[in-house]
Amino acid sequence: MSDHFGSCLCGTVSFEVTGDFDSFYLCHCQHCQKDSGSAHAANLFSQSAKLVWRSGADAVTSFTLPGTRHSKSFCKLCGSALPDTQSAGLLVVPAGCLDTKLSIAPTAHIFSSSKAGWDGRLGEVPEFEGLPD
Repeated sequence: MSDHFGSCLCGTVSFEVTGDFDSFYLCHCQHCQKDSGSAHAANLFSQSAKLVWRSGADAVTSFTLPGTRHSKSFCKLCGSALPDTQSAGLLVVPAGCLDTKLSIAPTAHIFSSSKAGWDGRLGEVPEFEGLPD
């Protein structure tokens, strides 16, 4: 069993997840593109891990897209994605909000039929260790 710690960008919200993740999906659906502002969302899923808000629980809010199971939780102050428990019995943790290292690699890309048109050639794009000059 593992303990994972995380927080939002402004530091108001912090949390602990006790337990193991079942899967780690990179989701390319259009809902995840919209709420991540990127090519995909990177979320960890667990049916058994437990979430405890260590600070800032009152700054956490959630949104569920009407007519769907798509929901996300985030900090009211800085907008950072945070763990979501809106789906009964399922904990969804955005990988980027964790402060501890992950030992699990992504399980799979999902909803790849919805990939952004520019997503397929990312391996060809130059890399920089910081902001380019």
